Amino acid sequence: MRAFYSDHFVLPLPVGHRFPMAKYRMIREGIEHTIANLEFHEAEAASDGVLALAHHLQYVDLVSHGLLPERVQKDIGFPWSSQMVERSRRSTGATIAACRSALEQGLAVNLAGGTHHAYSDHGAGFCVFNDAAVAARLMQAERRVARVAIVDLDVHQGNGTAAILANDDSVFTLSLHGQHNYPFEKEQSDLDVALPDGVNDADYLAALQQALAQLMQRFSPQLIIYLAGADPHEGDRLGRMQLSMEGLAARDRQVFELGRQQRIPIAVTMAGGYGKRIEDTVAVHVQTIALASQYAADWT
Repeated sequence: MRAFYSDHFVLPLPVGHRFPMAKYRMIREGIEHTIANLEFHEAEAASDGVLALAHHLQYVDLVSHGLLPERVQKDIGFPWSSQMVERSRRSTGATIAACRSALEQGLAVNLAGGTHHAYSDHGAGFCVFNDAAVAARLMQAERRVARVAIVDLDVHQGNGTAAILANDDSVFTLSLHGQHNYPFEKEQSDLDVALPDGVNDADYLAALQQALAQLMQRFSPQLIIYLAGADPHEGDRLGRMQLSMEGLAARDRQVFELGRQQRIPIAVTMAGGYGKRIEDTVAVHVQTIALASQYAADWT
């Protein structure tokens, strides 16, 4: 299974910033010598033209040259730097590469990505460009697939993704998220499942099973882009859910089993994770990648 990385493109953050930038390096280090069937590839940067499949070119230009209004930059949550721009382009490029690879081999993973709060004309919530929306549109533009499903299991609603793809019947957006969590003004996905604070493994997994069944009843995806957020974990500072490591593994298996049974390629992205201990967040992501590699090995 191919794994696409961009963690060495690090954007400088102020001391004490709450975004866990180190987790991406830790994820790669955690899987390099423990998962045998991985091929590591450095992600290429997404070009302006590719980003324009989901973003206004004016926004891409303002981001690239550090000319965003202060309010918009503040909503992103990062100080502007050339490194921020490069990392955002590379993270999007990694999801594109994971989609192409998944369509060849069944499964592939971006060791970052899942930047689902970015809208067509502005970023938010540590998201500059919306990698899933860009990648879905590019796979269609390259005539690799006609129909894409984005299965977003980050604890926060994929509001930017839903808004960008709101009038696009060729991409199905599914978001399973915390009802009372950020963003506090939700967008409308094709299928939203809003869960209460404190939801446990059993209730979460039952809701996911129903959601995936609805997805397949209403849509016939030829590719799934899976946002495997670590933030539903019980140890997450921002998640408000109570999923155990075992529950998160069962979550991942539901998605991977759907892909295997229905012969739908899956590109995996990491999405969010803000554990009280960064090691817990990394462990969730590593578990997802390990499970993906097991399914990839049996993907025949």
